[in-house]
Amino acid sequence: MNFSHSKFPVSLTIVVVATILYCFSLPVSSGVGDPPKTAPHAEIRVVDAETGRGVPLVELVTVNSMRFVTDNAGRVAFQEPELMGREVFFSVRSHGYEVKKDGFGIAGARVTPKAGQVTEIKVTRRNLAERLCRLTGEGRYRDTLLLGYPSPLAEAANPGLVAGQDSVQVVPYKGELYWFWGDTQRMNYPLGMFRTSGAKTPLPTAKFDPSAGISFNYFVDKSGFSRAMMPLAARPEGVIWIDGLCTVPDEKGVEKLVAHYSRRKGLADELEHGIAVFDDARAVFEPVKELPLAETWRFPRGHPEPYEEAGKKWLLCGQAAIDVRVPATLKDVLDSKKYEAFTCATATEKDRPTSLKLDDNGKPIWRWQSELPPMGSDAEAALVKAGKLKPEHTRYYPANASNAAERVQLHNGTVRWNEHRKRWVLLAGQVGGKSSHLGEVWYAEASDPMGPFPKAVKVVTHDRQTFYNVCHHSFLDRDGGRVIHFEGTYTSDFSGNPEKTPRYDYNQILYHLDLDAAGLEPARAK
Repeated sequence: MNFSHSKFPVSLTIVVVATILYCFSLPVSSGVGDPPKTAPHAEIRVVDAETGRGVPLVELVTVNSMRFVTDNAGRVAFQEPELMGREVFFSVRSHGYEVKKDGFGIAGARVTPKAGQVTEIKVTRRNLAERLCRLTGEGRYRDTLLLGYPSPLAEAANPGLVAGQDSVQVVPYKGELYWFWGDTQRMNYPLGMFRTSGAKTPLPTAKFDPSAGISFNYFVDKSGFSRAMMPLAARPEGVIWIDGLCTVPDEKGVEKLVAHYSRRKGLADELEHGIAVFDDARAVFEPVKELPLAETWRFPRGHPEPYEEAGKKWLLCGQAAIDVRVPATLKDVLDSKKYEAFTCATATEKDRPTSLKLDDNGKPIWRWQSELPPMGSDAEAALVKAGKLKPEHTRYYPANASNAAERVQLHNGTVRWNEHRKRWVLLAGQVGGKSSHLGEVWYAEASDPMGPFPKAVKVVTHDRQTFYNVCHHSFLDRDGGRVIHFEGTYTSDFSGNPEKTPRYDYNQILYHLDLDAAGLEPARAK
């Protein structure tokens, strides 16, 4: 603006300039006044109609698309100035939970939010498993704290400043639980930590109730953020993930914490892999054996399960079902020649079976051997589709117990011995589910750790969201194994759905499952 040619008087020009300068000196957030120190909230609590427990991860969406997501206690702290004291309609949606639809097919609830008052919304659980809580990330009890309740979760010495964490590995080691995760997000920058994060917790007692969550004592750097558990500083390129976490004795009988590691440029490109051992003094994993990139199975995989047969101790390994074993000593775990794979194939090409060993009735003959790779659910699915294997002869490609014509191709999961059922129980995700590509979780049983697992029952479903790398924590089994707990990574990744759930996306969620539930009957091994 050129004031020398303006029609304003000089005095008015001075006032205008002074006013502009004063306005630029104000803070950007300056408003009409300071807000009160405490803002009054209305409490909306979503509970399981059967158990009365608060349900986490329930979305309440207003007509004008405001979205509120319940915290671990099932609470939403609501404080919208123009909506307090007015009737508000919320659409209610939650994976595996629902409310009754009205005559127009709309599922929701009418709420009149008032400060200091509680409104309860009951939802009916369709999942056989019950969602308990989010285990990782920021704000697990955000709304609970805003409403003035104390957090039911004890504060850890080193909370880790974690925003999100992917894919758990956990095992008891030297009197504590050691937890490890893959990529870990931080709040202060979009790029997080990509070389495995870790934490410790006490071994849970029989009285410990994990439903409120777990207080992780993270291994942290100087800033307090979760630090790299496998820094591998000499090779800075790529992310590093671990799996196959297990404990085995060395030649002196000393317990060692061992894992398979993979240094990668991305999901597809592996730069290096091998076996690492935990250095207790430095609290990091150190590589002790690098493996050829062409080696695809002679190393600990998935979530190994200790097993003893005829007086010999083994580690049983596999991504969704048991298909690799190795003697349970450090010396043997490091020796590729000691690994055996479970298969009925007689020949393979690029790790895929091309011919099978069958008996006179056309039934496959399964065996442990050391030359050919294992044959998992994906290989069985391909053989069935090619007409080379009958569906009823598969071990890791179970029928959907609700529709025998459908088969379930398993993604990652676990096989654990269950004392209550006196059976081996499988909990695994599914590849290519109907509601979600990687978000469906299935339960099956067998009398042998290698199966067969003939029928499976779906226990968790997701609507176009992912829930992958499922892990059953047998150390959390309760009531003699009648109630089991498992977790997985919840994310929009691989789902085709661009919508990310605030705070929950890319974090671990815990479920429990009552093995006496009537809905599991079709999957029970006789």
